[in-house]
Amino acid sequence: MKKLLGHLLAPTIGCYLAAFSLTAAESRTIAVGLRPESVTKGFGGHYYVTVMGEQQPGDAVIQAIKGDQVEVFAAGMDEPKGIAYVGGYLVTTDIKRVWKIDAQGQKTVLAGETAFGHPPSYLNDTAAAPDGKGVYVTDMGARDAMMGPEGLWALDSAEAKALPAIGRIYHISLAGQVRLVVDAARVMACPNGVSAPARNRLLIAEFFYGNLIEARGSKLTVLATGFRGADAIERAKDGRIYVSSWTQGKVWRLDKNGKNPVVLLEGLQSAADFYLDEPARQLLVPDMRAGTVVVVRLD
Repeated sequence: MKKLLGHLLAPTIGCYLAAFSLTAAESRTIAVGLRPESVTKGFGGHYYVTVMGEQQPGDAVIQAIKGDQVEVFAAGMDEPKGIAYVGGYLVTTDIKRVWKIDAQGQKTVLAGETAFGHPPSYLNDTAAAPDGKGVYVTDMGARDAMMGPEGLWALDSAEAKALPAIGRIYHISLAGQVRLVVDAARVMACPNGVSAPARNRLLIAEFFYGNLIEARGSKLTVLATGFRGADAIERAKDGRIYVSSWTQGKVWRLDKNGKNPVVLLEGLQSAADFYLDEPARQLLVPDMRAGTVVVVRLD
C-alpha cells in the first residue's frame, strides 16, 4: 500500500488514501448532520444526502450540498437510507416505504408497505435503473438478527447459522409499480447496496457475509467475499468496482471481475453509501457516525 500523500482535512476522522493522493486541495470534509447515509447528484447538479437524525418519527431530512453551503431540501421522513436521482425525481427508501421527491422538495409516497409482495423488513439502498424509468431497492431482511453486543456475529456461530435469509431486491417504476427481481437466497441473506450498471444486470453488496454478488436475471454469482459490513457498491465506466464497508470504515476498488481489491480510503468511523461522480472525478463518502461527507478527489 502506498504511503499517505499530503494532509488530511479532518484528522479526527483518521482517514487516509492508499491509491489516490489526498491533499488539502484535493479533498474536503463537509458536516451535514446527524447520521448521514447516502449521497446522489440531482437537481441543479448539486449533491443530496439522506440524514437520518435521532431515529425520532419525522425528524430525518435530505440535505442539499451547494458548494460550501448545506441546506435542508426535504423534511418529515423517519429514516431515509439509499437515494437516487432518476426521471427528474429524487427517490429514497424510508424503512418500509419509498418516497418520490420533486424539484421543490415536495415528497409523495411512491410505494407503501402494502405494495410489496412480501412484507418489507427494512428497505435500504436505492439505484437508478438504466432506462431512467424506475429504481431498484434492497430489502435488507433480518437486519436486527445480524449483530450482538460485539458487532456482527461470527460466521461459525449458532446465531449466524440461524440468521434468516429473507433479503430481497425489487424494481419500482416511477408510477409506483413494484415487482420482485431477486428473491431471497442464502448468499444474499442481508443485501445492503445495489447498483444497476446495465440492463438485466445488478451488483449487490451483502452486509452480513460480505459477499459481492452479480445478478443476471435470477442467476446469482458471488464475485468476491470477505467484505463484511458491505454497504455501497458501484461500477465505474472502465468496469472497476467500488465497495464500502460500514463496519470496517473502508472503501475498496476491485477489478471488473471483483478481484485484486485495493484499499482507497480507511479510518472512517462508518463508511456508508457513497456516490461515485466520474465526470467530476470525485468520490463522496458519508461517514454516518461522524456526521460528515468526505469528498475525495480521484486522480
